[in-house]
Amino acid sequence: MTAAPDLPAYFARIGHTGPSEPTLAVLLALVARHLARIAFENLDPLLGRPVDLDPAALFAKLVHARRGGYCQEHNSLFHDVLAELGFSVVPLGGRVLWTREEGQPAPLTHRLILVDLPEGKFIADVGFGGPCPTAPLRLEPGLEQATPHGAYRFSREGGTFELQLQVGDRWQAMYRFDLTAQSRADFEVANWYTSTHPRSLFTQNLLVCRIVGETRVNLLNANLSVRQPDGRVEHRVLTGAAELGRVFENVMTLALPAAAETIWAKVASGSRD
Repeated sequence: MTAAPDLPAYFARIGHTGPSEPTLAVLLALVARHLARIAFENLDPLLGRPVDLDPAALFAKLVHARRGGYCQEHNSLFHDVLAELGFSVVPLGGRVLWTREEGQPAPLTHRLILVDLPEGKFIADVGFGGPCPTAPLRLEPGLEQATPHGAYRFSREGGTFELQLQVGDRWQAMYRFDLTAQSRADFEVANWYTSTHPRSLFTQNLLVCRIVGETRVNLLNANLSVRQPDGRVEHRVLTGAAELGRVFENVMTLALPAAAETIWAKVASGSRD
């Protein structure tokens, strides 16, 4: 039997000192604080290290070791925390469209959470990286929903939903999903593919993202961008391992699992051996 998550340790990690009842207000607070305190990162796949989805291993990594992770890790931890708090939650799988050309098939590799509240059904997702919604979203197709860091909406075709983000004057698809509960075995297969396949985005590139106040800070290999609330984006290119280490420590607030020089060597070589 899996041990329950250590809620006081999790709350300390994300800086949450408020109520903990299974309410929409608490869900809103937890999503925002989680994204502001625990970065999205793929250092383990990049370095050729296994990603362990065992709940105790995830808690040790994301909570105690001051690390981050990607969707399989963030949303697994968040699902278990919500369940322990008494929320009605269902683990779902999604097909990522954000980085794919239109019409290109997408595998079921994303993880997200359906939360059933008295106010209705909501999607909570703290593991999508750069464009991740910073608030739970009501699962109501066609409803445009403003969050602190962007506007979102769902479309629906039959039993399939599509999450979209407003980018300028258009809506860009993020991922598709249905309401079929996924098992741990499903996520293990998706996790193995995402973290080990030689053509996976996560084994070939460095990706680190964090919400910092009103801004989204994204690192793709050596390219650092800061997106302002008004849509302006500031870009700069990192020049070496020392600067990369400072960004990890001071901006992303992440502990490194390897020397900054080792990570920079992967970035500088195109993240390929």
